Amino acid sequence: MLYLSFSNVVLHRTKDAEDEASGIPHIKPAEGTEVLEQAQRPHPNRLVRFFKVLGPGLITGASDDDPSGIGTYAVAGASLGYSSLWLALITFPLMAAVQFICAKIGMVSGEGLAGVLRRHYPRSLLYLAVLGLVIANTINAGADIGAIAAAINLIVPVPIAWLIVPVAIAILLLQVFGSYELIARVFKWLTLALLAYIASAFFAHPDLGLVLRGTFIPTISFDPNFLATLVAILGTTISPYLFFWQASQEVEEEVELGRHRLWQRRGATDSELKYRAWDINTGMALSNVVMYFIILATAATLFTSGQTQVQSASDAAVALEPLAGPAATILLAVGLIGAGVLAVPVLTGSAAYAVSEAFGWQYGLNKRLARAKQFYGVIVVATLVGLGINYIGIDPIKALFWSAVINGLLAPPLMVLIMLVANHDGIMGKRCNGTAMNVLGWAATLVMFAAAIGLIATFNQGS
Repeated sequence: MLYLSFSNVVLHRTKDAEDEASGIPHIKPAEGTEVLEQAQRPHPNRLVRFFKVLGPGLITGASDDDPSGIGTYAVAGASLGYSSLWLALITFPLMAAVQFICAKIGMVSGEGLAGVLRRHYPRSLLYLAVLGLVIANTINAGADIGAIAAAINLIVPVPIAWLIVPVAIAILLLQVFGSYELIARVFKWLTLALLAYIASAFFAHPDLGLVLRGTFIPTISFDPNFLATLVAILGTTISPYLFFWQASQEVEEEVELGRHRLWQRRGATDSELKYRAWDINTGMALSNVVMYFIILATAATLFTSGQTQVQSASDAAVALEPLAGPAATILLAVGLIGAGVLAVPVLTGSAAYAVSEAFGWQYGLNKRLARAKQFYGVIVVATLVGLGINYIGIDPIKALFWSAVINGLLAPPLMVLIMLVANHDGIMGKRCNGTAMNVLGWAATLVMFAAAIGLIATFNQGS
């Protein structure tokens, strides 16, 4: 027995050494690490227990309502009225399923998505996926940085061009020199800034009949403008950067709890998956509630008054006037700043996770700069390139909208890869997708493909 125990220790250490190298053989997942169960200490108050469970899923959901999302929802409400409200109901189960699948991949494999692709799929496929992600994330991060600067401009009369560089530097300092615990804590509190959009809709006195019809009766049009808005909404709710971020944050959570070795992180128990499902469903519900009420508020104010074009942050602030009156611009500014500071690190961070895992570099927000130079280097480069995008003369709201469209076009092929990974017995073992997750995951993939193909087809036809 002593010999067997010693052999097991040696085996684990040997596998860990192999795991640090590239191209190692994959082993079946372990039964579970009990990580989340160790993190959740018993507490007599159920509400307290519930909030202790919240983590990466809540952060992911809140970051989903980034300035790109807010801008896209405002454009949808102003241009289409209440007719796009139904998308909030349809996208919730789809996005929750996709994010849970990504979380499960991270929990069971002990790696982020790029790491899994590197281990099991051709490098050409890996690099193509990561390249597309980096391009989309950089454009999205640049648009969000510009939106933060525009929001500050609503409060302080300083030219937007002068604010972009300080905003980018401040966010970089938070990511590079702040600890993972600090970043997670800041992210959770910043979710409160999004509640203003929910409250504003009630003060706009919308037409209840039109709201109910727009919510429960889907409206479909093959007009290119409608399809572009549809793809943008799908792209900013079911976003590629969230796929990579969710899986990587599951790894970060386990590393923070002492699971530094890959073999220690492999596997997930039923309880762990249940906790994460609560977390993700809460985050996605928050995201979609905010989405619904932004569309509702802008439809009830901008669309009904004939202001169907949202050209600036000031235009979007009009939707908050029924709630805040003259303070509407301040309220919008606070929401945009909070959402932007929440989202930009997620965008550049998910790009850095993907690139680092693709090339086998050290990575993680819990690592110091000296130990993960390439990881933080990707964050810096993505932020600086995104910063530069703001100086080529693109309107901030249009930049936010079209960055969402780009995400909507990139997401479908990545979702195919995610579904293949989630059903790969060599990666997931007994945690391969069940029927329900497969139905929802593939349904989300088909919806994204259909919207993207429809948009491309109508533009090619010159419609």
